[in-house]
Amino acid sequence: MKIALAQQNYHIGNFAFNRNKIIEGINWAKQQNADLVVFSELCICGYPPRDFLEFDNFINGCYESIDIIKQHADNIGVLIGSPARNNQKEGKNLFNAAFLLYEKEIKAEIHKTLLPNYDVFDEYRYFEPAFEWNIMKFKGKKLAVTICEDIWNMGDNPLYRITPMEKLIVHEPDVLINLSASPFNLGQDVVRNSIIKAHALKYQKPMLYCNAVGAQTEIIFDGGSLVYNSNGNKISELSYFEEAYQVFDLDELSQKEITTEKNKSKYYYSSKEIEIGESRLAYLANEKNIAEIRKAIVLGIRDYFSKMNFTKATLGASGGIDSAVTQALAVEALGKENVMAVLMPSEFSSSHSVTDAEQLCTNLDCNFENISIKNIFGSFLTTLNPLFEKLPFGLAEENLQARTRGNLLMSIANKFGFILLNTSNKSELATGYGTLYGDMAGGLSVLGDLYKTQIYALAKMINNETEIIPNNILLKDPSAELRPNQKDSDSLPEYSILDTILFEYIELRKAPSEIIAKGFEKELVNKIINLVNTSEYKRNQFCPILRVSNKSFGTGRRMPIVGQYFS
Repeated sequence: MKIALAQQNYHIGNFAFNRNKIIEGINWAKQQNADLVVFSELCICGYPPRDFLEFDNFINGCYESIDIIKQHADNIGVLIGSPARNNQKEGKNLFNAAFLLYEKEIKAEIHKTLLPNYDVFDEYRYFEPAFEWNIMKFKGKKLAVTICEDIWNMGDNPLYRITPMEKLIVHEPDVLINLSASPFNLGQDVVRNSIIKAHALKYQKPMLYCNAVGAQTEIIFDGGSLVYNSNGNKISELSYFEEAYQVFDLDELSQKEITTEKNKSKYYYSSKEIEIGESRLAYLANEKNIAEIRKAIVLGIRDYFSKMNFTKATLGASGGIDSAVTQALAVEALGKENVMAVLMPSEFSSSHSVTDAEQLCTNLDCNFENISIKNIFGSFLTTLNPLFEKLPFGLAEENLQARTRGNLLMSIANKFGFILLNTSNKSELATGYGTLYGDMAGGLSVLGDLYKTQIYALAKMINNETEIIPNNILLKDPSAELRPNQKDSDSLPEYSILDTILFEYIELRKAPSEIIAKGFEKELVNKIINLVNTSEYKRNQFCPILRVSNKSFGTGRRMPIVGQYFS
């Protein structure tokens, strides 16, 4: 039997687009003489559909697409993912399901058991876990079909009480197949490989794993579909961050070899178990991870614009590292003709900030406008003077400049149909080092899940072949330039220290006492964590952030705004 994997990029709720893509995949598999073609989790509607699932019309649309697709499943088997109605009175109204289509009929239907309800996942909000566990029979073979999380209940500390594969393996299947929508984050490729390899070794069965690719708002799916043979050897790893197709011969995958200690490798249950070396910052900013982040962000920008029918982007170009990296990635994703930078110098802007920003635009061959905010800012101060009287220059005046820039950018975006790209980084968002309705404005956050140290590493990678980002931007001290001689280090510790403490608290969920025990100054740790906690109200109003870590701000990290824990 020949089995094809179709790793595709879907559009949530766009039934016609998704089913046409699936039909294209079926036709491709037919041309390769495949007997069965496998698609990814919830490919019919796109993942994650969230509250669309609460509309009966949406579920009708899923079934209508299945009816159309099954007409193409005449002489080939088709495995697709879709919501399915629960006909029993007990439980929620829907299952997360996989359908086997063949001979223009639905031949089998299985349901997902393990419904993740952590981080960006909220499947138990919508779906009922499987009531039973059955294999699918197809052309004389027994298929053990699972859906994404169903294969992740492994290791010494399993998250769930039921392991679906243990229920299926008693039926002595010939092959293990998993339909998945597993998002990208650093190290996830290592985890996935370990999980698939562990299944192949444990059950001595070949395993085919089909993952989704493409960005859905903030969540980015990286593909990297996998095939391991019954001896636990990797046969194929499909492309990352792009669509891909491949056919495999089940008989070849099932050939047994003598198992040796060499291929009995450790598997990992979660990304928490990945060994990241002595320095966490070195891991976050190493070349492999930064290269993956770059591809992920470019895909995230491109899909956000294409799936929302947007074409052009604008951003505030300050001459700093964050806006420079954002602009370079936007040009890479959308094309230079679709990105316009806006320089908005004030009386506190250094001359090199303006020239650096202009040089970047020249290097990228990108359109830009230079609009001074000096007179607008002065007009605001004159208007507010009777109220402010002789109070000293302070935070209000600094934020007023940022909000002036935010107003200008949003006006330009409204006038010309641009989408404003936000340029804030994770270090700033964590500590509240940003102005609501000012530099925190935007339709999409490009760098909001990247620490400052990662952004410097990304800038250096962008400059690998030629100097795109002016070297002066990488070398000068970071500054918001909202008052004379201002530097980020006036308000925050050095980023190498700050980012390490933030990573321990945000990603690893370490308490202040645990971080202090690692050698960090008590007063500094308490100050930083207090900044993180008291800035929650700002992040709650922030735009979607492209997710590249396993604990990003937004739906992946849900903290109360009003609370006193660790504050």
